[in-house]
Amino acid sequence: MDEPYWIYAVGLAAQLLFSARLIIQWLRSEQSGRVLSPTIFWQLSLIASFLLIAYGILRDDPVIIFGQIISYFIYIRNLQYKGAWGYIPHYFKVIVFLFPIATISWMAGSNQHSWNDIIGNPSISYLLLVWGALGQVVFALRFVYQWYFSEKLKKSVLPLGFWIISMVGSLLIVSYGFFRYDPILILGQAFGIIAYARNIQIGMQAKKVKMEAKPL
Repeated sequence: MDEPYWIYAVGLAAQLLFSARLIIQWLRSEQSGRVLSPTIFWQLSLIASFLLIAYGILRDDPVIIFGQIISYFIYIRNLQYKGAWGYIPHYFKVIVFLFPIATISWMAGSNQHSWNDIIGNPSISYLLLVWGALGQVVFALRFVYQWYFSEKLKKSVLPLGFWIISMVGSLLIVSYGFFRYDPILILGQAFGIIAYARNIQIGMQAKKVKMEAKPL
């Protein structure tokens, strides 16, 4: 690990928040016997994503940056469905919306952590970049999938397919993390795999109960 430890501290804080959201969502789903989509899940997701984008910039890692930007605005949309977005101060909303745009603009014009430095990072081979990008795309698509279902139902939900896609994307990202010697990605995803597996099990059990309850 060549970067200063404080950089890893930023990434670790993000991953701890991501893990915390899963723990809370998992526990509440266990209590109710069905997969829930609590408001705090999306609040913690947004804060963690903010930090992880910053971590990706500091590590010159385009896979992390763009993987997060895809899901960043979906977190906001779910907060709107939960009715929690309206309680956030206006100035903070502006900061949240402008952050990804400011990030890309800053990288385009900065000499340090610039777009060229990130894309041309010598520690990431082309094949590894493609592999990591594939993992992040799959991982981000889970929220596109979740967004589609939520828009269809007009409420925030976490469907079974969300957890299946999460599992596949997480396994890809863990392998990328090993090749990148990135403990933040490995630790963050390792816990997630357990939570995804359990949510898949809860979701399938709830679906089975629902099917059995239908009149013949």
